[in-house]
Amino acid sequence: MRALTSEELEQELERLREEAFNLRFQLATKQLSDHNRLTQVKRDIARAKTILRERELFGSKEEA
Repeated sequence: MRALTSEELEQELERLREEAFNLRFQLATKQLSDHNRLTQVKRDIARAKTILRERELFGSKEEA
């Protein structure tokens, strides 16, 4: 994820949020078969947000 640009990371974050929404919906309707996927997606969201925040605080490699 760190190799992605900030814009690509924002797009990935949006995709992950959409996937998490769909997984939560499937969980609520008892259609979710892989319960671990929800946990993986939540962690990926946290990773993306952390990287974006680090770049915000310390400056991005894109600027260098």
